[in-house]
This record gives sequence, structure tokens and C-alpha cells, in this order.
Amino acid sequence: MADKKEDFESIRQIYTVLMLHFVEGKKQSEIAAALNLSASKVNRLINQGRRLGMVKISIESPFQSLVELEKRLVETAHLTGSLVTPTVSGSADTTLQQVGRAAANHLLETLRDGDVIAITGGKAVSAVVENMQPERAFDVTVVPLTGGVQGKYYTDVNHLATRLAERLGGRAMLIHAPLFAESREQRDMLMEMASIKEVFDLARKAAVALVGIGSIQAPGSSYYDLHPLPNPDRELLVKSGVSGEFLAHLVREDGTLADYPLNSRLVALAPEELSQCPRTIGVVAGVEKVLPIRAALAGRFLDTLVLDEETAGAVLDTMEKLQHVA
Repeated sequence: MADKKEDFESIRQIYTVLMLHFVEGKKQSEIAAALNLSASKVNRLINQGRRLGMVKISIESPFQSLVELEKRLVETAHLTGSLVTPTVSGSADTTLQQVGRAAANHLLETLRDGDVIAITGGKAVSAVVENMQPERAFDVTVVPLTGGVQGKYYTDVNHLATRLAERLGGRAMLIHAPLFAESREQRDMLMEMASIKEVFDLARKAAVALVGIGSIQAPGSSYYDLHPLPNPDRELLVKSGVSGEFLAHLVREDGTLADYPLNSRLVALAPEELSQCPRTIGVVAGVEKVLPIRAALAGRFLDTLVLDEETAGAVLDTMEKLQHVA
């Protein structure tokens, strides 16, 4: 009986110390003074409580539903990571800015001096750049993954590479060539030019790629900002099995390149070349991007996906239905 009494008193003391420390947030020195114990004894009791399994820490976010979506995306889409932000009803631009801010913070958390950052153009990457607020300068190099688009200054890849480098305190190397060449032969010639080849070689070895994902179906789709023809046939693209745009390449639902003539005229890295990049972060917002996101995921082009809640839910719904049918 004596042993049981001693055990009870010992456990009771450990329990009291654990409650004061973990629940009431008291420092070990405060607990020692309150219970007339030495600081070393308090520390010993806390460690003993851990060994006995009396401490179980549970951390929950006020946005727990978003955390659950992130976990499901990682598991279902075989990603390394995912970030989901709230969708702001009735404000696509505010939603996109929130996604951009989350992607900017994620990039800053993982960035290292000496890194090469390869980027695409587009509204999503622009939102990341505008929300980039580093606390110190980074010795990084920012390079484009594609040629440029005239007339789209604020979302053009060269402009964004310059802006991102300025905000981070690094330097930018630009591609002085159009996104679309006039022919496949001209495209091949441009890709072999020393100044362009140097930048694309750096992009292939980038520590991180920051990329947008384009739609071809919704009004105002970003692909048509890139398209060299004034009135491309949208219906023909859809009938051809095109699901979206990635690195300005039109891709099918399974992530393979579409049989579309303009794909062969692109002054850009091919999507599969990103496989050499340790981290490829896709940034996207809006349910009109569900099909393009699925195509990018099917092609295994992404390691991390940053998107809004409504879009994440729609992507998961479609993917899980497809898996159930299969």
C-alpha cells in the first residue's frame, strides 16, 4: 500500500507541474517558486511526465478545414506540399492576391542565398511578386522560363523577373526573344543563340521554379494573352483535347503535350524539363482552372500547389471521382 501511495503522490505532483507548465503557461522557475521545489526538480518532473506519456500535444488551426484540404491534396495528387487560402466570395482579384501572398511567404521560408529562381509570366506569378516582402536581401538570380510577350508589360515574364530580383535584392537575367517564333526553324535557331541558351541552361538547373497554370476555356483566359493570333478558335482547341496551358504549352488532360502547331514554335522550356528542378511551385486561383490544374498534376509537373479553397475543393472532388470510377 505504501508503494501505491508513493506512486500516487509522485504522479499527482507530476500532473500538477504539467498543468501549470503546459495549460497555464507558467515558466519552470515560477512553478518551482509556487510549489517550493528546485528548478531542477521541476525540469525532472516535466521530463518524467513526457516519458510516462502524460503529455499529449494537439495543435489545431482556426482554419482547420484548409489544413485538411492541404493534406488531401498532398495525398491525392502525390505532392510534396500544398497551401490553401480562403476564397473571397465575389472578389477574384482579392482571392488571387491572398494566394500570391501565401506563395510569396512560402518561397521566402525556403529560399537560400545562391539559389536560381525560374519563373513564368502571368497574373498569378505577378501576385506573388507584388506580395513579396523579404526581411533581408537574398543573393539570388531570377530567370525566365519562357520568352516575352509584347503589350503585356505587367504580367510579362521579363518584367516580373526584374521586379522579383529587385524585391529580393538579387539580379535578373532576361530572355530577349518573343514567346512565339515565326516558325519551328526560327525557334530552334533562337534557342541556340548564346545569350538565350545561357539563361535557359540556368533555368534548367534552378533551385525553384515558380509557375502559373493557364486556362483555355473561360473568358479572359490567360493563354489568349500569349497567343500570337488575334482570334484563335477556342472550340477547336477544346475539341482537340486541350485541357490547359503550362509554360505556354498546350497540354491534354493526362499532362501530355497537345498536337498543336504553336507548341513547336515556343521559345520556352518544355514542361518535362522542370523534372530537373528540385521544387516547382504552382500558383493558381479560380475554379475555371480546375481542368488545367488536373492536367499539370497528371503530368507530375508540380511539387507544391498554392491555390484557394474553392478551387482546391473542386480539384479534389474531380480527382476523387475519377479514382473511384477507376
